Amino acid sequence: MKKPLSFVSFAVASAFMASTALAQSNDLGLPSTLAWSAYGVGSGGYNQAVAIGNAFKQTYGINLRVLPGKNDVSRTLPLREGKVQFSANGVGGSYMAQEGFYDFGQPTWGPQAVRALLLNNSDQVLTLVAAGDAGIATPADLKGKRVAWVIGSPSLNQNNTAILAFANLTWEDVQKVEFGGFGASMDGVANGQADAAFTSSISGKAYALEKSPRGIAYPVMDPADTEGWKRVQDIAPFFYPANGTEGAGISVENPAVSAAYPYPVLMTYANQDVKLTKAVVTAMLDTFGTYKDAAPGNKGWALDRQKFDWVIPFHDGAIEVFKEKGVWTDAFQKNNDMLIQRQQILADAWKEVKGRSHANDEEFGQDWMKTRAAALNKAGMDAVMTSW
Repeated sequence: MKKPLSFVSFAVASAFMASTALAQSNDLGLPSTLAWSAYGVGSGGYNQAVAIGNAFKQTYGINLRVLPGKNDVSRTLPLREGKVQFSANGVGGSYMAQEGFYDFGQPTWGPQAVRALLLNNSDQVLTLVAAGDAGIATPADLKGKRVAWVIGSPSLNQNNTAILAFANLTWEDVQKVEFGGFGASMDGVANGQADAAFTSSISGKAYALEKSPRGIAYPVMDPADTEGWKRVQDIAPFFYPANGTEGAGISVENPAVSAAYPYPVLMTYANQDVKLTKAVVTAMLDTFGTYKDAAPGNKGWALDRQKFDWVIPFHDGAIEVFKEKGVWTDAFQKNNDMLIQRQQILADAWKEVKGRSHANDEEFGQDWMKTRAAALNKAGMDAVMTSW
């Protein structure tokens, strides 16, 4: 008769079997530690990354180190410097970086060869919200109202510019109220200093506005208004119509017919290892059931929510996964190829500008915007912006 295993023997055997199972489940070739940058601690993007990291640990036994960053540059810099392999970034660190806009138009940056792995398209909206008592039912009602302008946040202000354009309005048609940051702008709406500001519907500030005496309202951006949406996308092509059901003051029964864009964007650079990128995308999809309910907005990472024809190209490693899943089409490949060509045109234009002397950064920036626009227009592509 065999003797029963001792507690120690049983523990050793169990540990061996567990490690063997993890090794087998990590046939993807994932390293023992992954690192990516994300939004600040407590943000939706950071919380999502932590939940994904827990799923990776549980399934593959690997660690995901999340490096928080307070702005687009601080999230993209460690990626550029190789301190992290990926970034759960925003439109600023992905699309704006590709285009060489704003901070990325400074001499130390320039247009970046960014690539997407997955886009989070959740049930939130990212839009210009209004105080519930301000009488703003559509963007047209913003005329004459007090709209927040966030100092030092050009990409945020560009979002508002685009939404004003939906109603054929500009900043000349509203009262511009300046604030020192995003939080201050939303607080300003709640306490009566402004009537509208840009936010995500799932942000803490949106919930705070909803609970304030003023309440919250989402100006309706009718998806059938093709002219209005063309004006929006001429300024901010990353926006798309959205029927938001997650966030402050909205639900499935009471949706916000508004605007959104992917947030976060899991991204890297073009030169990132194809096998590693493919492994991470595969892991994200395979563990989706584990993390999808672990943080607000995580459902947006689902494969069936991807927008494969968005405004930055996907990485070759990600495309391999999409092809294996049978969701990648010739039309998506054509769009991807066009975006890669766009990045090359921007890189060539940047090299040309860098080769010239300039009296100061302002002159450099003017030369860059003029040169990039000319190069893109010559190739039959929209420059989107010609100055800032």
